Amino acid sequence: MSDVVTGEAVVVEVRVAQLPSRAVALLIDMLVQIVTLFGASLLIGTVAWDLDGALATMIYIAFTVLVLVGYPVLFETLSRGRSLGKLALGLRVVSDDGGPERFRQALFRGLAGMLEFWTLGGAPALISSLISEKGKRLGDLFAGTIVISERGPRQYGPPLEMPPPLAPWAATLELSRLPEGVAATARQYLMRWHDLAPAVQHEMGVRIATEMSAFVSPPPPPGVPPFAYLTAVLAERRRRDQVRLARQAGTRQSSQEWPQQGIHAAQPAHQGPYAQRPHQQGPYTPQPYTPHQPPQQGPHSPQPHWQAPYVPPPVQQGTAPGTTPGGFVPPA
Repeated sequence: MSDVVTGEAVVVEVRVAQLPSRAVALLIDMLVQIVTLFGASLLIGTVAWDLDGALATMIYIAFTVLVLVGYPVLFETLSRGRSLGKLALGLRVVSDDGGPERFRQALFRGLAGMLEFWTLGGAPALISSLISEKGKRLGDLFAGTIVISERGPRQYGPPLEMPPPLAPWAATLELSRLPEGVAATARQYLMRWHDLAPAVQHEMGVRIATEMSAFVSPPPPPGVPPFAYLTAVLAERRRRDQVRLARQAGTRQSSQEWPQQGIHAAQPAHQGPYAQRPHQQGPYTPQPYTPHQPPQQGPHSPQPHWQAPYVPPPVQQGTAPGTTPGGFVPPA
């Protein structure tokens, strides 16, 4: 594991790809390139047999450079850092700040790979990967990239608990269009909520909640903080998954004992009354950041108790009770 500092000055752990997996991915890519070059040489020899020898040689050299350099550059640019070999091994090239690989970076890596692998036999890449703490070869050092593994074990921490004031609203949510990537981003944010500064908590929470609200309806009640909104959506999503799995297990058991009843017993997972309504784009309205103040409620509505996404870390010496190490008092 290695720490990556994002553009928002947030430290995120990533799983650095190991040298054996990178070597296997490289062998797959080189095999694809060699097969492509062999087929291209046969085609050029068949089509250009009546051309001038110098012209045929120039065409062959140009196509060789295009395959050796253009193949990794094209694939990594279009697939956000994954060639065929990396796709097979579950690897991805990302920037040092955790962002997707850009064309300029892919071009630097492709040109350096031409020198490292095809000219010098991979020796510079091997030495650089062994010396670098993050396993970077020369192309990664020049381009400012890192190769990570996307198939590591997921660690989601303890399950989220539904905020009691939002339980009735969460039961009506339409969650079928929520992408897994957005849900994973929200889950990681909630796991690190206590480690973030108050301003970063609010800024990241509003951004993630706004992105999630484009796929979830109806909108939340007024005055709901971003972390409570995200916690309620993920907790309700997890509850429905558990209900669906339990019903599927019960349906399979019932179908074995009573086949005719088992056919009619299978019902879809619970959906709220908004399941058939048209999707609402961006219903979440961000609230202005007001530190040390609870969310505003109506004049006659009771003040809900918003709990933090997870149990706060132990209070350190010299820290007032009920505060995080950064001095931020969670909304009460």
